[in-house]
Amino acid sequence: MYTRLTGLLFGALFLASCVTINIYFPAAQAQQAADKIVGEIMQAVPEQGDGTPAETSAPPKAGGDQGGRLPPASDSLWAGVLEFFVPSAHAGKNFNIDTPEIRRLKASMKRRLAALAPFLNSGAVGLTGRGLLALRDASKVSLKQRAQVERLLKAENAERNRLYRAVAQANGHPEWEPEVRAVFARSWIRQARRGWWYQDPANGRWKRK
Repeated sequence: MYTRLTGLLFGALFLASCVTINIYFPAAQAQQAADKIVGEIMQAVPEQGDGTPAETSAPPKAGGDQGGRLPPASDSLWAGVLEFFVPSAHAGKNFNIDTPEIRRLKASMKRRLAALAPFLNSGAVGLTGRGLLALRDASKVSLKQRAQVERLLKAENAERNRLYRAVAQANGHPEWEPEVRAVFARSWIRQARRGWWYQDPANGRWKRK
């Protein structure tokens, strides 16, 4: 019995050293959270063309990988050992995106997106690979509108940066901000309307959706 327990403990320690790195940031839950926030903000912009809904990520499979399970008699003990040594495995179960700051930022960005939509539709403004907006083609903006667009972009990017930081902080891990930014960047591109321009994350080149 003691030999078996010792083996389980050493196995858990080894697994913790391998697994924690991979699941420390709950990528699937964070992507679902980003998709939800972006979807709510994008409601300010009606669909174009045939009205086909924007693509969203599929929900993660329940239960995860079931390969390599221990015999049933050992399951409860093994689960308890993992819970003790690898608590971060459960960090993403309740990924928090409901704070006063996040709600305020969503409402503000939703209002602003309605003003930015004409410039996104024309291709003057595009989505960057870092989850921000950029002036892609200044020739599509009149001189009279140039100052307005610059103000909108400055305000929008400032709030997007605050949003990514707020989401990371709401989940108790400010260091997750780069990963949060990355999942939001993917969601913005996936849910972009037809005809909008975005930067290819792989090479930074502009593409039209």
